[in-house]
Amino acid sequence: MLGEVKHEQGQYKEAGSFYKTALETYRKTLPKDDPTLAEIYQNIGAVHCSMGNYSKALEYFNTALMTREKALSSNHPDLADSYSWIGFAYNKMGDYSKALEFYEKSHQIYEKALPPNHPDLATSYNNIGRVYNNMGDYSKALEFYEKSLKIREKALPSNHPDLATSYNNI
Repeated sequence: MLGEVKHEQGQYKEAGSFYKTALETYRKTLPKDDPTLAEIYQNIGAVHCSMGNYSKALEYFNTALMTREKALSSNHPDLADSYSWIGFAYNKMGDYSKALEFYEKSHQIYEKALPPNHPDLATSYNNIGRVYNNMGDYSKALEFYEKSLKIREKALPSNHPDLATSYNNI
């Protein structure tokens, strides 16, 4: 998608414009609770996060979540992804209790839906660790960072950037 390319290039307004065009097009042809729409809402929210517009991002993330809740099973990994993005926005806003709440919801789904050494599970541990780190609870942060690293060391090649992230966090 052009929106993804523009987002990766840091051209956030252009990315948002492409995503909104995609959303308008999909709305004409898809049912309002189609998971494809949720993905677009989430992408628009991610653009707002990249621009520092976290409140606006939350609106889109919540719309994506509501759409997915209607269309998917309660333990679908895409729901976990929605919860994670909401947690990310709250973390960026400094609302750490809300960030933990949503990251933990995400993590519970990942634990049920994914194999124990899946990289997304490692990312989930890392996200929770980041919140504890931001709260100044370094022992709790370290606990989650180490869980993340343990999975990443098993699941990823030795030169993967996520391993560097884990080493840096610890």
